Amino acid sequence: MNKDQVKGTAKDIGGKIQEKAGEVIGSSEQQAKGLNKQAEGKAQKGLGDAKEAIDDVVKGNRN
Repeated sequence: MNKDQVKGTAKDIGGKIQEKAGEVIGSSEQQAKGLNKQAEGKAQKGLGDAKEAIDDVVKGNRN
């Protein structure tokens, strides 16, 4: 697991918490910010996944 995967997962979880908190307090702004953070996190995790897949292919070709 690389840093983009970890940071992306953390952002996604943080966004889910922020979205739920926004629901509890009735703030559509906080809900939207939470959803945005989730999207950022998923994108960053996807980047990390792609990097890891590339590393796996490169390492596989070296053996």
